[in-house]
Amino acid sequence: MSVILLDSSIVHYEVLGRGRPVIFVHGWVGSWRYWINAMQVTSTSYRAYALDLWGFGETTHNTLNYSLEQQASLLDRFLHEMGIGKIALVGHGLGALVGMTFATRFPQSVDRMMAVSCPLDYQAVNARLRTATPGELTDWLSSRTPEATSALSDASKADAKAIVDSLVGLQANNVYNSFRTLNIPCLLVYGDKDPAIVIPDGEYSLSTMTHQVEMENSGHFPMIDETTRFNRLLTDFLALDSGLSPRELQMKEEWRRRVR
Repeated sequence: MSVILLDSSIVHYEVLGRGRPVIFVHGWVGSWRYWINAMQVTSTSYRAYALDLWGFGETTHNTLNYSLEQQASLLDRFLHEMGIGKIALVGHGLGALVGMTFATRFPQSVDRMMAVSCPLDYQAVNARLRTATPGELTDWLSSRTPEATSALSDASKADAKAIVDSLVGLQANNVYNSFRTLNIPCLLVYGDKDPAIVIPDGEYSLSTMTHQVEMENSGHFPMIDETTRFNRLLTDFLALDSGLSPRELQMKEEWRRRVR
């Protein structure tokens, strides 16, 4: 287990590979652990990092640090401590909102972003996500396969207040509206069977640098439910030239069926 200390508090992370940095940030259920497979795949060409946010996994519980802004500050300080420059960000749910918040503050630090199962506004979040305990959320959102059980084994370590505070922040501030003005290449990925997040439809105006893909056989965790396909999409996205819109992925036959 690798850690850094920020103001005497433990921040846990793991790292694999060499090359340009890719940062994986988990969501409301689980920890860095469900990124292991994606990290292994990307580590053949990139240096893959995954960290536990405040209140999750092995990182310190501190109720003063649970806002989206404080979680984004954690990401900024982590990059500074590790000497990491411009990054590709892969965030899931909460992690995607933290990534977008970070990008609005430090746009020069983000080359591209994959936002998985990310609510584009507060109304896109199922009310159950706002009120259930971490254990209840795991039972609700997990496919309960052996792979999912192992990947989400840290879910019970989450501080429920960290979940609630992040959603309060989303209600107070439309994170995506601020992010979309930056024109950072962004790939939105959703599972068609996700009970927690409403998939954006035509009412949302996506920028020319944003592309949306829906995975037909996935719920809230596409990286677990359709691991091979998710990892192929991830590596294709990371391989795009810097500054190129992820809409170029639409040219590939594999992604033609379910795209916006």
